[in-house]
Amino acid sequence: MKISEIKSTLERLGASPRKSLGQNFLHDGNLANWLVQQLHLNPGESVLEIGPGLGALTECLPLDRVSATLIEKDRLFAPFLRERFARPNVEVVEGDALDYNPKQLFCRGEVKLIGNLPYYLSSALLFHFSAEPCPFSRMVLTVQKEVGDRLTALPRSGEYGAITVLLQQRWRVRRLKILPPSVFLPRPDVDSVAVELDRLLPADVAEINADWLTRLVKTGFSERRKKLSNTLGKLVPAQAVAAALEAEGFGPLSRAEEISPTGWANLAKRLSPQQAGIPTRPVAGDAETQERLQVVDGQDRPIGGLPRWKVHADKLLHRAVHIFVLNGRGELFLQRRSRRKDNFPRKWDSSAAGHVDEGESYEQCAGRELYEELGLNSPLKEIAKVPASALTGWEFIRIYFAQADEVPDFNETEIETCGFFGLSQVDDWIQKRPEDFATGFLECYQMVRGELGIGG
Repeated sequence: MKISEIKSTLERLGASPRKSLGQNFLHDGNLANWLVQQLHLNPGESVLEIGPGLGALTECLPLDRVSATLIEKDRLFAPFLRERFARPNVEVVEGDALDYNPKQLFCRGEVKLIGNLPYYLSSALLFHFSAEPCPFSRMVLTVQKEVGDRLTALPRSGEYGAITVLLQQRWRVRRLKILPPSVFLPRPDVDSVAVELDRLLPADVAEINADWLTRLVKTGFSERRKKLSNTLGKLVPAQAVAAALEAEGFGPLSRAEEISPTGWANLAKRLSPQQAGIPTRPVAGDAETQERLQVVDGQDRPIGGLPRWKVHADKLLHRAVHIFVLNGRGELFLQRRSRRKDNFPRKWDSSAAGHVDEGESYEQCAGRELYEELGLNSPLKEIAKVPASALTGWEFIRIYFAQADEVPDFNETEIETCGFFGLSQVDDWIQKRPEDFATGFLECYQMVRGELGIGG
């Protein structure tokens, strides 16, 4: 939009730029079009835009080929956007972007994010929309240059901080272009910068509990001029910190700003959550190739045990459990299976699931899997039985219910990412993209959906 168009539209709406919302309107049409092009949109994809304002970026989106959701906090601009971009594939959400739940976008497949972020909220918005589980594959954002410098900073620089380390664990961050104050109305006092964030492939992401890494990094940078042996000593024994630093080639006087993102991931692996008081539990994935499963006949009666690979290769009848964990809000915990899984890699699945070992009961297996995968010891209630079929992978399945408001320590060797989802979100997701899920989960979910409540 040209300056004259912005001014006339604001006058017609009885509005003016609100400093409290960080409103600076982009009026360079060529720049707006260039920013949208950096999303590399393909037909059928979806876009989420934060703070569209009067639609300078929105009008450059190829809305004949993609769908868009616009989050606008200004109560005068939201109705204007609905009228201006009135079409079935454009949704305008009036409200604070920090209150928006990105997990509801998983049902749309490939989703990308764009936005001219208000300076005062840039860091909070970045953490909110990149938090796991995250539906976005790519982000193109304009932020204050100071924030952009922090996102792309190198170790030992003044700009290097917790946000640098945490974002670069899962994203390739690159600075695209400086945006001078002259391209905005009103002019901000400082330069802005356009940055792109590309999601790393799973093979390039460290297999580490994201919550634990976040806790460790934020603690380390909370007093950035102090030695890590002192700051991280608040979480784990100081001698363990010293040993981990030495093993990674860092000196005893090392500070947070001296450690690279990769170095932080390695430290997080060495300084395990168990040292911070989270109970130790077995790592199930380490023994998968040696598992002996309970083989059964057509009536689910045990007839012996065989190695896991043999059972799967010969499609023999065997047993499994699925556990559905719900929190106090009625949301269901789902996990995305690791890329290393031999069956349904990177598919979304039940909260926890696994095979019944030779000589093990269904209930014993459910308790073991819940603890091994999620670190939970919650009481279990059996709610359904599923007969063996090709859809279940020739498994007789028992389904259990458990309740927990948080998962303390999920097993990163088994789970790529995870989180609580509203049941209505899961319903919509399954209806639109059943291919995102393991078939066994779909069978189980369909059978017990009525038992889980209406959900949010």
